Amino acid sequence: MARTKTNEGGTKTAKTEARTLAIDVGGTGLKAAILDAAGQMATDRAHVETPDPCPPETLVAALVTLVKPLGTFDRVSVGFPGVVRSGSVVTAPHFGNEIWQGFPLAPTLSRRLGRPVRLLNDAEVQGLGVIAGRGLEVVLTLGTGVGSAVFHDGKLTPHLELAHHPIHKNKTYNEYLGNEARQSHGRKAWNRRVQRAIGIVHTLLNYDLLYIGGGNAAHISVELPDKVRITSNEAGITGGIRLWDDAVWTLTGTD
Repeated sequence: MARTKTNEGGTKTAKTEARTLAIDVGGTGLKAAILDAAGQMATDRAHVETPDPCPPETLVAALVTLVKPLGTFDRVSVGFPGVVRSGSVVTAPHFGNEIWQGFPLAPTLSRRLGRPVRLLNDAEVQGLGVIAGRGLEVVLTLGTGVGSAVFHDGKLTPHLELAHHPIHKNKTYNEYLGNEARQSHGRKAWNRRVQRAIGIVHTLLNYDLLYIGGGNAAHISVELPDKVRITSNEAGITGGIRLWDDAVWTLTGTD
């Protein structure tokens, strides 16, 4: 399951007063802002390009530099583009899986920032910022690659990594819908692919609502089914407040 609620270091703060540093790690950009107790941005969003290449030590250093001007905070939420478990990275397809496998990102950031850190897949963080909490809700993020998340009655389900699953002629979702495909095939053809993917995901999961986010959601120009919503990319930041809601970590069908 692609999630963790690891807490490392830091000091306790009353839940109603806590300021949360929310970090959204993307394949091409790193974003961060501080959220107030209500989950609203209390600072402007900081943004820099993701280093390339991006081994673990480089990313950690870039994040520490990125958040330094934002001011004080009590805890940290991080969305990461890959599978994460127990505070560590399992896969990091945009950064090189081998060098990232097993890297303890949450504990490392906690030591560097001096605050407790909770880590989750980035599509799941975005989903927490937009879901209604009723029925089966699915999130797809369209950016450098494709992210996915599934929620049942507001609870996280075991992580579904659609990005690396074949969707058409042995092409994965990443290859079929990612930014490289959009640029190489053009907007019209890419939009047809989005429509086809929506239908496939509905057949696969029979969702009640599908949310589409990520930077490339802005390039969708086709009419969408009633059960599909385009969401703000800011949810990748504001959803970070929900990582500190312990009820979120109760998985459907598990103890």
